[in-house]
Amino acid sequence: MDYVFPAPPLPSLPVFASAARFPVRRIFCVGRNYADHGLEMGGDPEKEPPFFFTKPADAIVPSGQTIPYPPATQDLHYEGELVVAIGLGGANIAPDQALAHVWGYAAGNDLTRRDVQAQAKADRRPWDMAKGFDLSAVVGLIHPQSTLADGTLSLTVDGITRQSTLLSKMIWDVAGIIAHLSRLVTLAPGDLIFTGTPAGVGALQRGQTCTVTIDGLSPASVTIA
Repeated sequence: MDYVFPAPPLPSLPVFASAARFPVRRIFCVGRNYADHGLEMGGDPEKEPPFFFTKPADAIVPSGQTIPYPPATQDLHYEGELVVAIGLGGANIAPDQALAHVWGYAAGNDLTRRDVQAQAKADRRPWDMAKGFDLSAVVGLIHPQSTLADGTLSLTVDGITRQSTLLSKMIWDVAGIIAHLSRLVTLAPGDLIFTGTPAGVGALQRGQTCTVTIDGLSPASVTIA
């Protein structure tokens, strides 16, 4: 096929203990999937179920990278999250079948321009430029497995713990997220789902290193230049 200019490379992520790479198609993110973070952000988790927003696939940053402080913000925030990698697509997936669609898991960091998000909320406008900017999706090695035992998710900044929770504290578990999202869009192999962040979000400064760890998975680390 001829293109009017060279097609961009396919975004991809490294896989644990493999030379193969995971091709990334789309990135979906769950909002307010931990009750303590919902309260932290001024919401009511009993009345406001999680919702979804997106990031472009080429926003991914493999673990260990140094990235520039993003433009158009003075308040860059970290958000440590479990990332689900989809290997089998489908629509209207039943919760009891959802984990069969999982290819693997990774630790992730949903970087957020919090001041841009706050202004968008105040103006009742979309969050796109607060969440979907360049280099905003930090992801560790993807571990190929369809299930993940409950464990601790922690985020540190320069070695100091800022976030810590059990994965079982999620309002919606992985199966529930996949089932609900598949009623809104048809999931496809290569899709990533960031499953939400717990309380403790905060600002990152230039020169700091932020690391997300999840029991059983490789860390997702990024340094802000």
